[in-house]
Amino acid sequence: MWNPVSVAVLALVTVLAPLMAQAEGGGFWDTQRTGANSFNRSPSLQPFGEARRLGLGFMRLTFTKWASAKRDFLIGDVSDYRGLVQEDLKILRGVLDGAAKQGIGIILTPLSLPGSRWRQFNGAKNDLRLWQDKTWWNQAASFWKDLAFELNGHPAVVGFNILNEPAPDLASGLAEEAGAEDRDTWCRNATGTASDLDAFYRKVVASIRSADASTPIILDAGFYTQPMAIRCLKPIDDGSVLYSVHLYEPYEFTSHFNKGKFQYPGDVTYGEKTEFWDRERLQIHLAPLLEWATQWKVPTDRLMIGEFGCYRRNRGCATYLSDTITLLNEKGLHWAFYGFREDEWDGYDYEVGSGPLPDTYWDAVDRGETPTRPRPGSPMSDVIRAGLAPPPAARSVRSGQ
Repeated sequence: MWNPVSVAVLALVTVLAPLMAQAEGGGFWDTQRTGANSFNRSPSLQPFGEARRLGLGFMRLTFTKWASAKRDFLIGDVSDYRGLVQEDLKILRGVLDGAAKQGIGIILTPLSLPGSRWRQFNGAKNDLRLWQDKTWWNQAASFWKDLAFELNGHPAVVGFNILNEPAPDLASGLAEEAGAEDRDTWCRNATGTASDLDAFYRKVVASIRSADASTPIILDAGFYTQPMAIRCLKPIDDGSVLYSVHLYEPYEFTSHFNKGKFQYPGDVTYGEKTEFWDRERLQIHLAPLLEWATQWKVPTDRLMIGEFGCYRRNRGCATYLSDTITLLNEKGLHWAFYGFREDEWDGYDYEVGSGPLPDTYWDAVDRGETPTRPRPGSPMSDVIRAGLAPPPAARSVRSGQ
């Protein structure tokens, strides 16, 4: 006869079982996974319950915004890493435990590393030390080794994303929209220097693997994770490494800087040209990732679109999301939209809709409160909900596998 304790244990095991697959060397990612980004400033406001009810399989979570007694959460000081901040590590563990209870896989994604403080925490200035002096590589590798050792085997952790949107090419003069020839020239010139992202990743991956042999590792392409920048990377001989790009192009449309100038589909400024952007153009923009994977025989289940999205008040945002999700699902890629229930900014909170938030909300913010945004839903959130991949077990039943 079942007792309440037995039932509770069985329920917990049922929830955690899919997450525990990560211990098998990336098994969690053998089936297409769809999720969201959680870049919240408060560790206590992580929306794991809402994520589970929506049907998200995982979340890219950053801890960089969280408050700490030190300057930089968990790292202590990115200008002088001396080991993990233990008080912060306890907070992070608590958040991960909460994710595990809801069955949400977590990709840990720092916005800062030793030698590279996140621009928004650096007086709006780019911190490029990591890409100018290999001394910082050692500190970054030490940080990841320490963190991997501490979190090895945690049931919620399904990925270590070494650094969100690295940009070693930022100060080089290379255009963000540069083509394959210009990109390849830059890659060759960066080889062996502190800007060599491929060599940096190999060092950090080796450091992580000295402490954790199996947790999947996600590597973002360069120049804010542009698809074309994947050409600077060569696959690492590790079946649990995934490769990620982000999709925010055309940025003149997707960003809040649009201010009504452009709509989707439509003509949008891209670099020094005006181009018509629609689903076909999105596919062309994504193509470098797929061509790279074909060239190096990287399987589709090791490719990820770690972020995509558009400012919710831009005309055509729902269509942009629909075209992007349809394209990614056709290719069978893992993906995570930006963002979900963010506590700092409403610009990519699609459940709010395309209109302004009410004055009562902003009045509460002005009083120092953290009000709940009204989220009636919208065509944008409907598109996301419809595009989410079903749980792996459900897929197997329907496909007869």
